Amino acid sequence: MSEINVLSAHDLGGKFIPEEFLPEGRDDNYLRDLQAGKPADSWRQLRSHEIAELVKNGVTCDDWDALYVSDPFTPHLLKNCEFSGLVRIGRLDDVVLEHHELKTPAGITNSRIIACDIGDNAAIHNVSYLSRYIIGNHVILLNIDEMHTTNHAKFGNGIVKDGDPESVRIWMEVMNEAGGRGVLPFDGMLAADAYLWAKYRDDAALQERFLQMTDALFDSRRGFFGVVGDAAVVKNSRILKDVKIGPGCYIKGANKLKNLTINSREDEPSQIGEGVELVNGIVGYGCQVFYGCKGVRFVMGDHAKLKYGARLIHSFLGDNSTVSCCEILNNLVFPGHEQHHNNSFLVAALVMGQSNLAAGATIGSNHNSRANDGEIQAGRGFWPGLCTTLKHSSRFASFVLLAKGDYPAELNITLPFALVRDDAPHHRLLVTPAYWWNSNLYALARNAWKYAARDRRKIKNQHIEFDALAPDTAGEILHALTLLEIWTGKASLCAQGQADTDADAEMLAGLGRPLLRGPESGVADLEVLGEDMENSSRKTVLSKPWRGYHAYREMLHYYAVKNLLDYVRAHPAATVADVNDALGNSERQEWVNLGGQLVPAADADALREDITSGVLRCWRDVHEAYDRLWEAYPLAKQRHAFATLLALLDADRLSEPLWNAALDEGLRIQEHVCEQVYRTRKKDYENRFRQATFRNAAEMEAVLGTPEGDRFVQQVAEETKEFRQIVASARAKD
Repeated sequence: MSEINVLSAHDLGGKFIPEEFLPEGRDDNYLRDLQAGKPADSWRQLRSHEIAELVKNGVTCDDWDALYVSDPFTPHLLKNCEFSGLVRIGRLDDVVLEHHELKTPAGITNSRIIACDIGDNAAIHNVSYLSRYIIGNHVILLNIDEMHTTNHAKFGNGIVKDGDPESVRIWMEVMNEAGGRGVLPFDGMLAADAYLWAKYRDDAALQERFLQMTDALFDSRRGFFGVVGDAAVVKNSRILKDVKIGPGCYIKGANKLKNLTINSREDEPSQIGEGVELVNGIVGYGCQVFYGCKGVRFVMGDHAKLKYGARLIHSFLGDNSTVSCCEILNNLVFPGHEQHHNNSFLVAALVMGQSNLAAGATIGSNHNSRANDGEIQAGRGFWPGLCTTLKHSSRFASFVLLAKGDYPAELNITLPFALVRDDAPHHRLLVTPAYWWNSNLYALARNAWKYAARDRRKIKNQHIEFDALAPDTAGEILHALTLLEIWTGKASLCAQGQADTDADAEMLAGLGRPLLRGPESGVADLEVLGEDMENSSRKTVLSKPWRGYHAYREMLHYYAVKNLLDYVRAHPAATVADVNDALGNSERQEWVNLGGQLVPAADADALREDITSGVLRCWRDVHEAYDRLWEAYPLAKQRHAFATLLALLDADRLSEPLWNAALDEGLRIQEHVCEQVYRTRKKDYENRFRQATFRNAAEMEAVLGTPEGDRFVQQVAEETKEFRQIVASARAKD
């Protein structure tokens, strides 16, 4: 059956809202007038001599009485145009608009305009079909095949309009290819929103509230027009349908843009480039999408980038992320994700930010499994190396580095900051705890600085913790210490020929703890095995467990002292007793990563309860709750740091001698960090193979600079100097 309907010529600019959805006493333009926000006397009808001049210029109109203009009006700026329905045009001066050195005169030429409001001094040229849009001031529309809005437009939001069947609602199936974690995309959605919605699926009341809150965000009435904000530019593009475009947005050479909200503003303009096809999505402020990218059912956070043919499907991509040349399918990705290679895939995963996928990495690919409904969950700082293949379902602690390899079985890596290697020749999995701290402090320390420096957001709606050592990772390290003690205790019994069948975890930890806290020689001959880290019969062998254990303790001490110094700096008159009173009596509770913002688990539970009970009535209330949690975060983190330090010192209270000793150790660690950052960087310059491509040392220095001149090395040196001064002022006086 043909889908083409034959209508009367009057219908071209006529009825927009079906009669059954039009309120009594209202016409097609009642919502349009609300959107335009201008009084009726902003426009006037044409004068007879103006009509005559327009006709002479090749302008036609279904009804001249339905063509309105503003003063001043310059008729010769309209040429070879067709107008249908109610069209209202803002002031037209004889001026030229310039954008990126492209100059085009204001006016309308060689275009068909159907029922649109056009702002002051807009330039619309060679637009074959422009229907039901409100165009802002100083907008450039140039060489566009089709640009129109339907009466049921949703602009990428997962809502239904009056009379729509539920089946047309757009769901975004994150984290799982088989579904079951669907969320509704909406303008203003944060990574924290998507996480709460997708993760807590067992909370049926919460799920229902999220649906209600999203529907309540938007007007279900039919008849809203598309919008192009002031000073936006759309040129050399083919199809734009049901697209809301923010001020200052720049769109050039797009193939198809359908059912979208593209957020943009003057100080954070978004850009859509050549060959791009985006359908059913939300684009955040300051985003860039270039060169053949595809997006279907997606949300892009602020200042996210898609480049060079990247595909983003059924996925949320967090703020400040950059994705090039690859495929991201069914994912929830927190802020600060990097993926730059054509042969990398990220499928059915929750990646919790500050992550980087190397070339050839197929993370979440199900082609090495019988099942299609598995998931990958990776903490902050996840970095799978070249040509890494994983099997569903797998989970990784924060800042895990995967060496190149085809990992044959599911993984559950519970040790943070670890290096994981598939040692296939020896039929074992090798895990090096605290690898980053012991072997590449430059990269670890630079991580927080790098992501903070790349944060270009003017308005930070999603709060983000960038520091690698924070309450979430500190909690993982504490758990890792216990695991290392238990596993070392088992290894000790095994070395003595004793079985561990009758030993409980506490007893085993009691055996392993003194070995790990003693000299390294005490564990040098032990084969310490990790447990439940790989779903296979082969061994998981821990490499350098003694070094990892001591590194973990250093990391915790450093985390604790740094945050306690933040408290002292904010309260310069505080004594050690004051610190005990203010920060004591707190427990080392679990923390939740809400889209990059760290929240105590108890507060996250209370937040969900407030949403379910209606205390938080709408998404705006939820976002304001995030803000309040962020305001409370520094003190909550300091309380956690205080409890962590007491646990390390095996103390119930911080005495002045303990505090001074803790400061001395913290300063030693800071100076160690400074030295290792420099040494790690210096290795790159001393590598004789790297030197081999240069004629001499002078050429190498001209190209690469020097380790002493490295901006981050200098910054850490300055931070160490400041740390030393703060420690001196914070010491308890005898």
